[in-house]
Amino acid sequence: MIECQTKGARSLSYLHFFLRVVAGAAVVKSSRSMASRLGPRLIYLSSVIFLLSIFTPISESNQFCDAGISYGDSACGISSSSSSKILIKGGTVVNAHQQEIADVYIEDGIIVAVKPSIKVSDDVTVLDATGKFVMPGGIDPHTHLGMEFMGTQSVDDFFSGQAAALAGGTTMHIDFVIPVNGSLSAGLEAYKDKAKKSCMDYGFHMAITKWDEIVSREMEIMVKEQGINSFKFFMAYKGALMINDELLLEGLKKCKSLGALAMVHAENGDAVFEGQKKMIELGITGPEGHALSRPPVLEGEATARAIRLAGFVNTPLYVVHVMSTDAMEEIARARKSGQRVIGEPVVSGLVLDDSGIWDPDFTTAAKYVMSPPIRASGHDKALQAALSTGILQLVGTDHCVFNSTQKAFGIDDFRKIPNGVNGIEERMHLVWDTMVESGQISVTDYVRLTSTECARIFNIYPRKGAILAGSDADIIIFNPSSSFEITTRSHHSRSDTNVFEGKRGKGKVEVTIAGGRVLWNNGELNVVPGSGKFIKMPPYSYLFGGIDKADAKYLSSLQAPVKRSKAAT
Repeated sequence: MIECQTKGARSLSYLHFFLRVVAGAAVVKSSRSMASRLGPRLIYLSSVIFLLSIFTPISESNQFCDAGISYGDSACGISSSSSSKILIKGGTVVNAHQQEIADVYIEDGIIVAVKPSIKVSDDVTVLDATGKFVMPGGIDPHTHLGMEFMGTQSVDDFFSGQAAALAGGTTMHIDFVIPVNGSLSAGLEAYKDKAKKSCMDYGFHMAITKWDEIVSREMEIMVKEQGINSFKFFMAYKGALMINDELLLEGLKKCKSLGALAMVHAENGDAVFEGQKKMIELGITGPEGHALSRPPVLEGEATARAIRLAGFVNTPLYVVHVMSTDAMEEIARARKSGQRVIGEPVVSGLVLDDSGIWDPDFTTAAKYVMSPPIRASGHDKALQAALSTGILQLVGTDHCVFNSTQKAFGIDDFRKIPNGVNGIEERMHLVWDTMVESGQISVTDYVRLTSTECARIFNIYPRKGAILAGSDADIIIFNPSSSFEITTRSHHSRSDTNVFEGKRGKGKVEVTIAGGRVLWNNGELNVVPGSGKFIKMPPYSYLFGGIDKADAKYLSSLQAPVKRSKAAT
């Protein structure tokens, strides 16, 4: 079913707000006290929920709502009381550096102990993980929740997108703040407001869309006061988000001075613009025109350019959503030479090819439109190989979903199709099935690629990305013997389509614990808006180690300026 984004959206937001307030006030310490508080409101809430069900259609099995109150049979409601003490017993605990059979004891949201045969009292909730893997919750480094883009807004917000993430075993994500009229501070305030409904932990990257002294000063504030340690530069989307080389160079220098990581969306925006015009002139207006207008060579060129400029400045670089062999090979070349470049493939590029975008049905084809595009068969396998050999370092999603009504904005012109696909719920399962089940990576590698390396890059390890005493209790229990199937009917995104529709595989997240609370268990969500928290990420991650020494070595090697006698007059 299609979620309405037209008439009634504004009035619905007030209803949603009211429900969030009431639901938030109803969170209490025991199910008995919750019942006593909610009793007087149940009839009224039921009426409001009924109205919402009329005006805000949701897919049959997407039975959760803005207010955190369940629809139908599936629980996704007000957080019931649960013990602050949890023992995960008998599982194989997997970290990026090792795996061992051990118990994990959690208290008040923190891992207290990881060792065999932990004895606990009767007030502790015990989860049996025998024969299963106990792993750090996934961290998605690349999402766009509630993003205003191409004249509309992505349908998953900081509640629905995070609920979907939790159902898929991801316990933290890092979203991109888009400035408001170039203002970083205004953009951050807007995203802080969006994130008030969050139900799990999150962090922020910051996009840079213009350059002046105000932006430069705001970057310092973001790093030193706001806990943002990464800045993204769009080399595409001409006339909207795109920056030129002069701005990119200024941004790279500023990032280096702050110990912040520079990130790039690497496509040659000027060439893409020309490619789009060419496709329209040829009468190619459908979704296939999107892919044809921005071929892999344009991703490779921009990746190479960004890498060389970062090398010139001598600062680390993070290339987001690496989708092609062309871009991957540029990253491989740079890393081989010793340059600090991080390559992030996304799950859609790892497991899909471009066949979907050629589907004769517009709705089907349009759902695959994203930038850079999903590439022809062969690129996916090359990206998998690069991930398994360390050329690429971690897996994101670029989760930015638009429903079929929104995608239909471009039914006569592919340039108007909002760019974006899903993945926040599917990533952990698909990476396991594609990479572990096929024998391309180990179980410890899986933890590194889906959680630990992200935590290290963005300087929040070992608080996140590890099952160690003192780490946050963000944990999944993973059954390698279970199987999964991805369908629009059963996913938790608000989107009415899914680019992974019908995919099946082995390995399933059975329990998700975030912040020491069991939020996903036996196929049921138990989440409430407002329960998530912002995670500050400090500057100067491991990627900056030795940068100053490399600079000093470079300066000493110049043998300049050369002393010369003045020419005779």
